[in-house]
Amino acid sequence: MATFNVVRFRIKPGREAEFLDAHRQGKANWPGLARGHIIKTGDHAYCLIGEWEDLAALKGARDQMIATLGSFRDTLEDLGNGLGVTDAVSGEVVLDLRA
Repeated sequence: MATFNVVRFRIKPGREAEFLDAHRQGKANWPGLARGHIIKTGDHAYCLIGEWEDLAALKGARDQMIATLGSFRDTLEDLGNGLGVTDAVSGEVVLDLRA
Protein backbone atom coordinates (compact mmCIF):
# COMPACT_ATOMS: atom_id res chain seq x y z
CA MET A 1 0.00 0.00 0.00
CA ALA A 2 1.33 3.46 -0.89
CA THR A 3 2.84 5.47 1.95
CA PHE A 4 3.52 9.19 2.20
CA ASN A 5 5.81 11.24 4.35
CA VAL A 6 5.67 14.98 4.93
CA VAL A 7 8.54 16.93 6.46
CA ARG A 8 8.18 20.59 7.40
CA PHE A 9 11.20 22.93 7.37
CA ARG A 10 11.88 26.61 8.04
CA ILE A 11 14.93 27.91 6.19
CA LYS A 12 17.30 30.58 7.47
CA PRO A 13 17.07 33.84 5.50
CA GLY A 14 19.32 33.79 2.43
CA ARG A 15 19.82 29.99 2.55
CA GLU A 16 16.84 28.81 0.49
CA ALA A 17 18.89 28.08 -2.66
CA GLU A 18 21.24 25.86 -0.62
CA PHE A 19 18.28 23.99 0.84
CA LEU A 20 16.78 23.36 -2.60
CA ASP A 21 20.15 22.46 -4.13
CA ALA A 22 20.61 19.76 -1.47
CA HIS A 23 17.64 17.94 -3.05
CA ARG A 24 18.40 18.51 -6.76
CA GLN A 25 20.16 16.33 -9.31
CA GLY A 26 19.34 13.01 -7.70
CA LYS A 27 20.64 13.91 -4.23
CA ALA A 28 17.25 12.88 -2.83
CA ASN A 29 16.79 9.81 -5.04
CA TRP A 30 16.24 7.52 -2.10
CA PRO A 31 15.52 3.83 -2.81
CA GLY A 32 11.78 3.15 -2.84
CA LEU A 33 10.77 6.78 -3.40
CA ALA A 34 8.11 6.78 -6.13
CA ARG A 35 7.67 10.58 -6.29
CA GLY A 36 8.81 13.53 -4.26
CA HIS A 37 7.98 17.21 -4.20
CA ILE A 38 9.06 20.24 -2.22
CA ILE A 39 6.41 22.90 -1.82
CA LYS A 40 6.82 26.44 -0.50
CA THR A 41 4.24 27.09 2.20
CA GLY A 42 5.24 30.60 3.30
CA ASP A 43 8.18 32.91 3.87
CA HIS A 44 11.18 30.61 4.40
CA ALA A 45 8.74 27.70 4.97
CA TYR A 46 8.77 24.48 2.95
CA CYS A 47 7.41 20.95 3.07
CA LEU A 48 8.85 17.87 1.44
CA ILE A 49 6.19 15.38 0.37
CA GLY A 50 7.32 11.89 -0.56
CA GLU A 51 5.32 9.03 -2.03
CA TRP A 52 6.70 5.58 -1.33
CA GLU A 53 5.97 2.10 -2.64
CA ASP A 54 5.07 1.00 0.88
CA LEU A 55 5.95 1.54 4.53
CA ALA A 56 8.89 -0.86 4.30
CA ALA A 57 10.44 1.23 1.51
CA LEU A 58 10.12 4.40 3.60
CA LYS A 59 11.69 2.73 6.62
CA GLY A 60 14.46 1.28 4.45
CA ALA A 61 15.43 4.74 3.18
CA ARG A 62 15.61 6.45 6.59
CA ASP A 63 19.40 6.31 6.86
CA GLN A 64 19.79 7.87 3.40
CA MET A 65 17.23 10.57 4.22
CA ILE A 66 19.05 11.39 7.45
CA ALA A 67 22.32 11.62 5.51
CA THR A 68 20.69 14.04 3.08
CA LEU A 69 19.37 16.08 6.01
CA GLY A 70 22.89 16.23 7.40
CA SER A 71 24.09 17.88 4.19
CA PHE A 72 21.83 20.93 4.69
CA ARG A 73 20.97 20.92 8.40
CA ASP A 74 22.83 24.22 8.93
CA THR A 75 20.39 25.97 6.54
CA LEU A 76 17.45 25.20 8.85
CA GLU A 77 15.92 27.15 11.70
CA ASP A 78 14.61 25.47 14.82
CA LEU A 79 10.83 25.11 14.55
CA GLY A 80 10.32 25.59 18.29
CA ASN A 81 8.12 23.68 20.72
CA GLY A 82 10.78 21.00 21.08
CA LEU A 83 10.56 19.91 17.42
CA GLY A 84 14.09 20.76 16.38
CA VAL A 85 14.72 21.59 12.72
CA THR A 86 12.15 19.22 11.17
CA ASP A 87 8.56 18.23 11.76
CA ALA A 88 8.04 14.85 10.09
CA VAL A 89 4.98 12.62 9.80
CA SER A 90 4.27 9.56 7.67
CA GLY A 91 1.58 6.99 7.08
CA GLU A 92 -0.14 4.62 4.70
CA VAL A 93 -2.85 5.78 2.34
CA VAL A 94 -6.31 5.12 3.77
CA LEU A 95 -8.36 6.86 1.06
CA ASP A 96 -7.55 7.75 -2.54
CA LEU A 97 -9.58 10.87 -3.37
CA ARG A 98 -9.33 10.29 -7.11
CA ALA A 99 -10.47 6.68 -7.12
